[in-house]
Amino acid sequence: MLFVWIALLAALFLAYANGANDNLKGVATLLGSQTTNYRGALRWATWTTLLGSITAVFLATHLLKTFSGKGLVSDSLVTDPSYLTAVALGAAVTVFVATRWGMPVSTTHALVGALVGAGLAAGGGIHGGVLATKFLGPLLVSPLLAILLTVVLHRLFRHTRLKLGVVEETCFCVGSEPEPIAIAASLSSETALARAEKLTATLGTEVTCQRRYGGAVAGIKASTLLAGLHYLSAGTVSFARGLNDTPKIAALLVAGSGLSQLTGVGLAIALGGLIAARRVAHTMSHEITPMNAGQGFTANLVTGLIVILASRVGVPVSTTHVSCGGIFGVGAITSQARGAMIGRIVLCWVLTLPLAALVAAPVYWLLVYVR
Repeated sequence: MLFVWIALLAALFLAYANGANDNLKGVATLLGSQTTNYRGALRWATWTTLLGSITAVFLATHLLKTFSGKGLVSDSLVTDPSYLTAVALGAAVTVFVATRWGMPVSTTHALVGALVGAGLAAGGGIHGGVLATKFLGPLLVSPLLAILLTVVLHRLFRHTRLKLGVVEETCFCVGSEPEPIAIAASLSSETALARAEKLTATLGTEVTCQRRYGGAVAGIKASTLLAGLHYLSAGTVSFARGLNDTPKIAALLVAGSGLSQLTGVGLAIALGGLIAARRVAHTMSHEITPMNAGQGFTANLVTGLIVILASRVGVPVSTTHVSCGGIFGVGAITSQARGAMIGRIVLCWVLTLPLAALVAAPVYWLLVYVR
């Protein structure tokens, strides 16, 4: 019974690490396009992710079976608390370290690596065909699909926007500072106050330049309509992440009903997102590529559609890979992608699986020795 509780705590630690690394990925475009601030994005991401976690009780039972390891390793390991604990800790440590570095990595990838590493440590055979087709294939294809769809949809949306007469405008934002003046007796107090501030833009001062949309669609101001659609798409991505990630982690829990597993994991994900999501949010919002609201909306729409469809049919795609793929697609559209940062992110993706395996294997050996 003790090892069942250890497995439970390990799975909840993984859920917390997942929330810290993933929580603001869905709303990163809201931050990057300056549609909202960090607090607003955090609230929206947390509530929509939690809603996705709750919905997973009804729609994502396929992923519960997939990430128990059934079919990938021998059936005897699937219900072994030592094996499941090693998997949870291997994935959790990998994701947690990446979060501290501000790198967006895939919990799905970490889980696959830990499943394989702990399975090899247990002396069980790994079914290579299942690993390649059921796990690695979707993880490799999904970000490429996200890049392609983002580029295609953006061109379609841009063409539609121009047809509707909605144009892109640049808003050049500068500051103001008080200016002391001598008040002549003939001046009224209102005039004196009006002259007490002046517009400023000095050399070396950071000046913001925002790109917005002018015009109207069906009598609604274009910028207002787009902001609403952008929020909706960001919420869709966060909802999809909760729907996709919660059952993957809950699959490691060997005790409790499906409802209690998914609820506990969903709450732990929300907690991790509230406490420790800022570093990864900054990377995805500001370090990959500049973007405007329209580009962010397109990337989010693509991500939400891919992840929700994959969750419904039980395909284990990574929300991280898909959402980053959408933002990479924005960089491809604008030719402003920051190649060095994208290279570091992709390198972390490559290292995630072997690192999780290397952590999970010795944890399994230690747990077996203690038992």
